[in-house]
Amino acid sequence: MTPTHILLLIIGYFLLLMLISYFTGKNDSNLDFFRAGNQSPWFLVAFGMIGASLSGVTFISVPGGVKAESFGYMQVVFGYLVGYIV
Repeated sequence: MTPTHILLLIIGYFLLLMLISYFTGKNDSNLDFFRAGNQSPWFLVAFGMIGASLSGVTFISVPGGVKAESFGYMQVVFGYLVGYIV
């Protein structure tokens, strides 16, 4: 594939995503998006919060932060670990 084809494919993909989101969410408000209509159980919200903090960026940036601060950041990592367990 040429770079032009790849770029057109990416643009088409994003246009398709925007089209789908327009038709599926035109009756919803921002409040419905952020609160999920007040219908999400607490444990689902908790799993989402933990999942967001344990993203792929975390697995890349935390070791670098620990190395850069000569293991000073490791205390924070242990604190997060204890917090997740509790």
